Amino acid sequence: MPHCVILYTPNLEAKTDVGVLCRALADEMLVIRDEEGKQVFPTGGTRVLAYPAAHYAVADGKGDYGFMYVNVRMGGGRSEAVKKAAGDRLLAVVQRHFAPIFDQELVGITLQIDESAGQVYDAKHSTLHPLFVIPAQAGIQDGAQRLPGRPGSPPARG
Repeated sequence: MPHCVILYTPNLEAKTDVGVLCRALADEMLVIRDEEGKQVFPTGGTRVLAYPAAHYAVADGKGDYGFMYVNVRMGGGRSEAVKKAAGDRLLAVVQRHFAPIFDQELVGITLQIDESAGQVYDAKHSTLHPLFVIPAQAGIQDGAQRLPGRPGSPPARG
């Protein structure tokens, strides 16, 4: 967690590069800080995934309308101010991305942030998180913890 899931009408693919938007959103998520200066979205847990709709209907159907729904799901415990600031910043990324086509195309955008504080079940398994441990916390000197047997990893200590 956090996960940013984008659903969009496939007619947008000819008008904009959704992959570039995914990277821009992930990059922005990684620099957002809370009131204490702590990273809001953990690097190893940040994912941005985009899916074109196989079937869709937008508005009255009389135009080639585009639509994008951006849902950010984050763990609980952040203040309302942090959630609003994160939403404002991520919406600004989407607006900048679409700025070149807003004058020529009819596009609707919705961005929502959901908090996942009370799931019935929440399980995680990841080999990504250790790659982004702060060196001082893990006693690492070169900046990134590597896993034994993985490319770029130091030899296993015996």
